This record gives sequence, C-alpha cells and structure tokens, in this order.
Amino acid sequence: MNIWRVILSIIFPPLAVLDKGCGSLVIVFILTLCGWVPGVIAALIIINNPK
Repeated sequence: MNIWRVILSIIFPPLAVLDKGCGSLVIVFILTLCGWVPGVIAALIIINNPK
C-alpha cells in the first residue's frame, strides 16, 4: 500500500481506486456521496485488497 494512495483515499476516495476497475469506482463514489467516511473506509479496504 502506497502512502500517497492512502492520502489520496482520505482526500478524494474515488480517485484512489480508479485503477481497481469500474465496479469499485462506482461503489466508492456512491458511498462517498452518502457520506465521506463510508467512502474513505471502502477505498481503504479496496486498496488493501491484494487482488
């Protein structure tokens, strides 16, 4: 996990998961619209996923 990606996921979560696929991007974007904290948590979980 790159420190810059973690910082990016805290600032703007959908941008941090941009290379993980369209599904991840949509999920994180919707969660970010619902609230900033769920979007950050989802982005960190997706970034930490080894696949």
